[in-house]
Amino acid sequence: MRIAIVKLSALGDIVQSMVVLQFIKKLKPDLTIDWIIEDSYKDLLKSNSDINHIHVVKIKNAKNKKSIKLLFIELMRVHKIEPYDLVIDMQGLIKSAIIARIIPSKVTLGYDKNSLRESFAAIFYNKKFAIDYSENIIKRNFSIVMYALGLPAEIDVVFNKLPFLFSSNHYYLDTPSNNKKNILLIVGASFQSKCYPFDRFIELINSLDANYFVAWNNAKERTIAFKIKSEASNLIILQKLSLDELISVTGQMNLVIGPDTGPTHIAWGLNVPSITIFGPTPGYRNCFVTDINKVVESKTKVNPYKVNKNDFSIKNIEVSDIVKISQKLLEI
Repeated sequence: MRIAIVKLSALGDIVQSMVVLQFIKKLKPDLTIDWIIEDSYKDLLKSNSDINHIHVVKIKNAKNKKSIKLLFIELMRVHKIEPYDLVIDMQGLIKSAIIARIIPSKVTLGYDKNSLRESFAAIFYNKKFAIDYSENIIKRNFSIVMYALGLPAEIDVVFNKLPFLFSSNHYYLDTPSNNKKNILLIVGASFQSKCYPFDRFIELINSLDANYFVAWNNAKERTIAFKIKSEASNLIILQKLSLDELISVTGQMNLVIGPDTGPTHIAWGLNVPSITIFGPTPGYRNCFVTDINKVVESKTKVNPYKVNKNDFSIKNIEVSDIVKISQKLLEI
């Protein structure tokens, strides 16, 4: 049986989808699994042995007439992919639903209209699955795939997951010559109200003795990193990392602390201890808590259907709460 999974973006969403692969392969080792993904995220998948083939698309920035033409060409290319027995749209957006439908297959499966934020996407599926949109994202991903393949949907097996992210090249991390734990700080996110304030990170560094590293992805995040370092000299600012390098660096950490964003979720995919800090997004939905992966949430009431980007309640989360969890995870 040949199946294709459509999950185009973004970084954290893809990580949270990939976890199902090892359980599919354990129950159906002969299954062929291909994945359709945005070009910029392909490095997440390329070293995962549970994926047979990666189909890359470039539709992320299709916003003007020229890019719409390129999008049409891209869709025609997708249409020429060898037929599948089953295509599963794990993204649930209109653009992913269109791609899923265009791929030749006997069955195109996605969420029903009541299980989607973009409910119009459901018209592109000839088989549909119902699960509350506010349900934990890992459970949603796990449940739709297990339903599609007629496999037992025992979500608790995820607690025993193996690491499923791999780097093709080891990144040499120059760490201080001491016996302190290594902590990676993630300072950026897709929008400002998801970010933990830089002065809180300074307070954290001054409250917990460790080797601190900070990863950044753009000029704004780099500026924040240097603001933190100006008040915390024991912080090491990493060079701009590729996705492959970020996976390697994260795997060398004792703890990752950051907001609800892809680089923080990479720690979960690597079975590295982490603390995800939630403000305007729902922790109960966007994170699968384990013995080593914890969340800290603000007290705001979050609507998973419509994120309030003006909700800056994350700044009210006390550093002392993060320190307590950190100490327990690091056993110090």
